[in-house]
Amino acid sequence: MPAINSQASPSNTMPGEGIDIAKMPGHWVLARLGKRVLRPGGVELTRWMIDSLGIGQDDRVVEFAPGMGRTAQLVLEQNPAVYTAVERDASATEIVQKWLNVDNIRRRVFNGSAQQSGLPDACASVLYVEAMLTMASTTHRKQIIEEAFRVLEPGGRFALHEVALTQATANAPGEADHVRKTLTHSIHHKVHPVLINQWIAMLEEAGFEIQKQKTAPMTLLEPSRIIRDEGLLGAARFLFRLLTRGPERRRVLEMRRAFRSVRPHMTALSLIAVKPS
Repeated sequence: MPAINSQASPSNTMPGEGIDIAKMPGHWVLARLGKRVLRPGGVELTRWMIDSLGIGQDDRVVEFAPGMGRTAQLVLEQNPAVYTAVERDASATEIVQKWLNVDNIRRRVFNGSAQQSGLPDACASVLYVEAMLTMASTTHRKQIIEEAFRVLEPGGRFALHEVALTQATANAPGEADHVRKTLTHSIHHKVHPVLINQWIAMLEEAGFEIQKQKTAPMTLLEPSRIIRDEGLLGAARFLFRLLTRGPERRRVLEMRRAFRSVRPHMTALSLIAVKPS
C-alpha cells in the first residue's frame, strides 16, 4: 500500500514556488506549512464521502485535483483496481507521484485539466473532486461536472466535497457576494460557493441523480479541527512552522479571521450522485 511521507515533501519544489507569500493562494501557503488536509469539512467528511462511495477492489477510480494526495491515500486503502488522478499544478503532480509511488498503470497521476482530462469515455466507475469546484468559475465548474459525467460509466458514482452557502445567506440580500469577496480577498484566489440546492441543481442538470448529502462545519483553521485532521504530531509540526515563519503566520491568521467572520454563512458539503444506467 503506497504511503505518504508526512515529515517532508519528497520533491524539491513545492506548489507556489517563486510566488511571494503575501500573494500566494492560501491552500498552497497551508501546504508549505505541512497542512495535509485541505478539505472544507476536514478528514471526517472526506471519510464519509469515501465510505458512501463504497469503493471496492473492482472499481476504477478517478480523482480530479488530488492536491497533496491525502485523500488518495485513504482511497488506496480500499485497494481499487485502478486509481487515476488529474492535477493541473505540475509541482503537485510531481509530489503526488512520488508520495504515492505510482510506478504502474494501476496507479497514475498526470498533469492535466479537469475540464478536458483526455480520459476515455466511461472509463471510471467512481469519480470524485474536493475543494476544487468552489474555486472554479461558473463556466469551468459546469465543464468539470460534464467531464465527470462523460468519464463515468453508466451506474458510476460521483462525489464532491466543497463549500456551500447556508440558507441564512439566501435570506440576507447581498450576503452571498460579501462571503465570496471576503474569502477571495483572504485566500488570494477566486471563490464561488453557492447554496446547497444550487450544487444539487448543477449535478442534476448534467444528468446525475443525487443519492446522499452531508454537511459539516467549515472550521479548517480552528485548533480542534487541525488536531483532528493532522493528529497531535502533525498539528504540533504545523504550529512550530507557523510560529517560526512570520509571513506565513500573517497569512494564516488573516485567513482564519476571514473564515470566522463569515462562518454563519457557509458550510462544508458532500454530495453523492450516480450516473443513470
